[in-house]
Amino acid sequence: MTPVRRYALNGAAVVVALATFWLWLPKSPPAWTAAEVAVLQSMSLSALPDLPPDPSNAVADNPAAAAFGRLLFHDPRLSADGTVACVTCHVPELRFTDGLQKGQAIGTSKRNTPSIVGAAYSPWLYWDGRRDSQWAQALSPLEDPDEHGSSRQEIVAIVLGDDGYRSLYESLFGNEHTDINRAFSNLGKAIAAFERTVLPSVSRFDDYVAAVVSGDAEQQSIYSDDEVWGLRLFSGEANCIQCHNGPLLTNNEFHNTGVINFSGEVPDKGRLDGVLMAFADEFNCRSHYSDDALRRCDELEYARTGLELLGTVRTPSLRNLGGTAPFMHKGQLATLRDVLVHYNDAPDAMIGHNESKPLGLSKRELRQLEAFLHTLDAPPR
Repeated sequence: MTPVRRYALNGAAVVVALATFWLWLPKSPPAWTAAEVAVLQSMSLSALPDLPPDPSNAVADNPAAAAFGRLLFHDPRLSADGTVACVTCHVPELRFTDGLQKGQAIGTSKRNTPSIVGAAYSPWLYWDGRRDSQWAQALSPLEDPDEHGSSRQEIVAIVLGDDGYRSLYESLFGNEHTDINRAFSNLGKAIAAFERTVLPSVSRFDDYVAAVVSGDAEQQSIYSDDEVWGLRLFSGEANCIQCHNGPLLTNNEFHNTGVINFSGEVPDKGRLDGVLMAFADEFNCRSHYSDDALRRCDELEYARTGLELLGTVRTPSLRNLGGTAPFMHKGQLATLRDVLVHYNDAPDAMIGHNESKPLGLSKRELRQLEAFLHTLDAPPR
């Protein structure tokens, strides 16, 4: 018979084994300090101010203009082949994105379709900020050969040739519409009035912050420990809030984070080109199509134009993430995990300088950070 072998652990080995076990066990997050709570409150939707006024658009907050703009937003007749509307790429169920790497309309867009949720809070539109108002941005796809592929003359003719549209148009802008450019800009202003109504709604993150502020321990249980740790990483060690701050979780600035282009594509100059396009836009803040008689154009006046903008793109809001994959300005990263791994590694930029630094987060921490990001999702209101 084979003898039974007995093994004994010495005291030191037992201590090491127990220490390793306790280190492996996940720890409960500590209570938030007063300073940390203040940071959380600054990120909560409850801190979102009222919509900033748009003096360049006289009908920006006119409900009738928003209703007219909503009709235009959904009308495929405003495209060259009658198949493409704004809603083709800005799908409400996908948080007003399209789920594609690059927008697909009459042709293929050069970049990923950004969400319009809360876009009225941004002084610049598009990934490169080449438009300085929502109404100027709304006009651009209508004549882009890869998007609607139409012309301002054709679009104005369609709108004014429709009895219902003509009545709505004239009730807002009057019956003098011989100036095609003026009429075209008015249509952009109506679409912008609708887009200003597309706003983020309260997410589980906002409910959690409210519970922390009120001291409601039971309500705070809507967050798992992993989600709390992820929030701590986001607002602390990972320093995500350097760019993704405020209630919309964006600073609306332009940054180079070293995201590579697809194989064979010329590196994207981003904001370096975009700011020059904004200056040259015939419908920008300084144009005579603006409704602001004072031409208050501080954003254009003080916009940076230096080489430090090379390869930079606008920081997107992290609200309403559900359904918006793939991510980044050309849809280069398929999942949130891919995005986090990218920032954890912080590779060299193909063009310009990557402002990010390697984070050195563990796999567990990346998982926790991703868990938190999912709590930011909520359908727009």
